[in-house]
Amino acid sequence: MKSKAILPMLLSLTLAVSLAAPLAAPLAAQTGVSLWLTNPDRSALLQLQSPPIPFTAATASQVITIDPAKTYQTMDGFGFALTQGSAELIMHMDPARRAALLQNLFTTTGDNIGVSYLRLSIGASDMNATVYSYDDLPAGQTDTSMAHFSLDHDKADVIPLLKQILAINPKIDILASPWSAPLWMKTNGRAQGGVLKPEDFPAYAQYFAKYIQGMQAQGIHIDAITIQNEPLNEKNTPSMLMLSPEQADFIANDLGPAFHKAGIKTKIVLYDHNLDHPLYPLSILRDKAAAKYVDGSGFHLYGGTVDAMTQVHDAFPNKNIYFTEQSITQRDNDGPINLSGPEAEVIIGVSRNWSKNILLWNLAADPANGPHTNNGGCDSCSGAITIDGNNVRRNVAYYVLAHASRFVPPGSVRIGSNVLETLPNVAFKTPDGKEVLIVSNTSGSTQHFAVHSGSKAFAAALDAGCVGTYVW
Repeated sequence: MKSKAILPMLLSLTLAVSLAAPLAAPLAAQTGVSLWLTNPDRSALLQLQSPPIPFTAATASQVITIDPAKTYQTMDGFGFALTQGSAELIMHMDPARRAALLQNLFTTTGDNIGVSYLRLSIGASDMNATVYSYDDLPAGQTDTSMAHFSLDHDKADVIPLLKQILAINPKIDILASPWSAPLWMKTNGRAQGGVLKPEDFPAYAQYFAKYIQGMQAQGIHIDAITIQNEPLNEKNTPSMLMLSPEQADFIANDLGPAFHKAGIKTKIVLYDHNLDHPLYPLSILRDKAAAKYVDGSGFHLYGGTVDAMTQVHDAFPNKNIYFTEQSITQRDNDGPINLSGPEAEVIIGVSRNWSKNILLWNLAADPANGPHTNNGGCDSCSGAITIDGNNVRRNVAYYVLAHASRFVPPGSVRIGSNVLETLPNVAFKTPDGKEVLIVSNTSGSTQHFAVHSGSKAFAAALDAGCVGTYVW
């Protein structure tokens, strides 16, 4: 991750409960509208309410009107970054406890939450104990032919864990991002900062190709890559500066042609940084030589406003929008919790602005928010789960994501719904025809409202700070 200006306190919340605590009963056999609720006082944690809400001729001063005929983007999935640090912690669990955790994360049966998208780091991220690439050399040496390229570093944890995950859900999408090129390719020869040497653009393109081909040989398909994590941030360890003209040049003249020559179909996603610089992706999308290789643009929300994604989408509606990272974390685990802020800003706001996915940072950390690199790793980034040996604690990011991931599978389509100031919401239609409405009460009081969708209507209420997912 990065040197982060963590989002406001709305995004700074954490929740500690046992992995064994049930989330809810299965959705099957419910009639009417199923409500899955999280309360700030923890009395309900993504818990199915009983009885179901009946369909009635509901009226209220506040009405959420669903328009299933008005469709937007098709969702690829919801998930987390599987850093090497996360993988190390999970792989050190006893096999039975690890298997139970993976079932909980990657299936939707019983109490499980249906994570459907993962982000990997190409080489080390800052949530690793050490810095490494797949082609590390002694100072002064180079390897432009990639003769020394090796995925061996990931064979201890990332690759075996991914194989276990893919055995559970072989359709999960995977996006991969580098935090830095190998140090011998950089102007400063160091992990932090520096710029990719122009003469090594072709070698770096081959580095990406080797990574994708090597992972495929392990049975792991990389659906998409970004060119550089946070290309305007030089403060992480590792990190690398890459301005938009460099990225356009690299895509147009090296990476795109290298993928084409090798028959690699992995999507190329540009930018992968904050929403306060939409001109970065826009400038590359205007470059026809680069844009022909580009599937879309990736964003974080540590700066800027979420509607910048719509700005980029409207300028280039044939290019996709992705949300590749957001940290949702806090230091105090014991006070009241409030999912309503991050649910509204990230899950609801990002979905309403054309993103095909939502990835949170990061899946797992230890009780000290590690492992992370020294002098540039994020020491305040808790995981969606905290792993302490075999003990697992679900944190707020787990529930923020689960309110969507459990109910909105890949292939779901965002559908129309009106905006209410105190009740941010987003609606989807799933591949099997269900309608899903996620509502967050960001006000300080109970909100009564009605929901209308075609010929169906129902009455609802959410107390202050509550989040509800409605399914019918």
